[in-house]
Amino acid sequence: MNPISLATRRLFLNRTTASVGAAALASLLRRPANAAPQGPATGGRTDLPHFAPKAKRIIWLTQGGAPSQLELFDPKPGLKSRFDQDLPDSVRNGQRLTGMTSGQKRFPIVPSIYSFRKHGECGMELSELLPHTAKFADDLCLIRTMHTEAINHDPAMTLLQTGHQISGRPSFGAWIAYGLGSENIDLPAFTVLISRPSGPTNAQPLAERMWGSGFLPAKYQGVRFGSGKDPVLYLSNPEGFTRDDRRAMLDDLAALNQLKSADYHDPEIQTRMDQFEMAFRMQASVPELADLSQEPAHVFERYGPESKKPGTFAANCLLARRLAERGVRFIQLYHRGWDQHAGLPSGIKSQCYDTDQPTAALLADLKERGMLNDTLVVWGGEFGRTVYSQGTLTPTNYGRDHHPRCYSLWVAGGGTARGKVIGETDDFSYNPVRDPVHIHDLNATLLHLLGIDHTAFTFRHQGRDYRLTDVHGRVVNQMLA
Repeated sequence: MNPISLATRRLFLNRTTASVGAAALASLLRRPANAAPQGPATGGRTDLPHFAPKAKRIIWLTQGGAPSQLELFDPKPGLKSRFDQDLPDSVRNGQRLTGMTSGQKRFPIVPSIYSFRKHGECGMELSELLPHTAKFADDLCLIRTMHTEAINHDPAMTLLQTGHQISGRPSFGAWIAYGLGSENIDLPAFTVLISRPSGPTNAQPLAERMWGSGFLPAKYQGVRFGSGKDPVLYLSNPEGFTRDDRRAMLDDLAALNQLKSADYHDPEIQTRMDQFEMAFRMQASVPELADLSQEPAHVFERYGPESKKPGTFAANCLLARRLAERGVRFIQLYHRGWDQHAGLPSGIKSQCYDTDQPTAALLADLKERGMLNDTLVVWGGEFGRTVYSQGTLTPTNYGRDHHPRCYSLWVAGGGTARGKVIGETDDFSYNPVRDPVHIHDLNATLLHLLGIDHTAFTFRHQGRDYRLTDVHGRVVNQMLA
């Protein structure tokens, strides 16, 4: 039998011609023949950054479930006189609702039971639920007019993370790992930490594709850190298996993979080899990194009573600072539990207990170490909450449905404007009336602060150049210092 008939299509294309076969193979394998050159061992493209960056890294404090802007960041004192009145049709203007409230006979207005006051020299108005964060008002750039098209959690979180509502594209962190690489060869460029709420509240699920690499090579996906005995799953050697044994096994495996790589020219083979080597280096670097017992007592006091409990938001914020110190490029924290369709006053108070003090402690730590100047900190969720109540309304208890038309998010450090409020919403926090900011605009601006032109940062996949901001996005100059 002809040997070619036994070969795979990939091998056939490789061996028939050196030029045509290689070009076709490169197309099939999703990596273009003219792919951007890669940098040194820490990764990253050699053509980046496009210009001098203001920030080196991002710590994204992702609040899964959608915090209510009406209780935290967007004061509407005029609503007190409208309690239980119907939301005017002229405000909603036929905008779509979720299936959870579209069948309600009424849309009764509910003002927040929590008060706001001005903080800092800038006079930023923040909720009484955020006493620790409020101390850093002069460092925050608060956007009150964030908006999105998605009205349910999964597509909204997918859009926030990847720039598209449909799954399959790289997450923001994966784009940064691919473009800029890591400053530490012993740690991944992109890490993920997840915490659950301490109180009884609705914690929406998170899909691992939120920190996936999409069509980028798999080595750029986020590495999740856990709260168990092993901070990273399957990182430890089995009992009786030494580090020298592991090194010898990886060397033999690499030799076999090199043979296959020479035959197939499949970039995923090299990606797998790179991942094995990263895991080997992490076996030595991660235990020291994750050992919070090295931190002095006053640091735990700063981060709050939950900071010594592995897996809490407080412990993860402390770990995020340690990751940033060690050169990790993109650190993503997810805190679930903000989806308060009922019992919002008690639920959001519990969530702020989990997150307010640790967030402020992280900002304080970064400032003291001179790292806030080149670290971007982002705090926010996937959309906001409605001004009208979902379900039963009483003077002290209510719920709020999903609201994509406007919500609040803040950024700090890394070349952003300090003590500034961007945008204004209407009297009902329902529609933006000045300076709306879309998620694509936010992402374009964050990339700009990292020294990247979002329109020129692309990856060719299936014959098309893709980018994080798709075909949208503008740099929000008001966000820049």
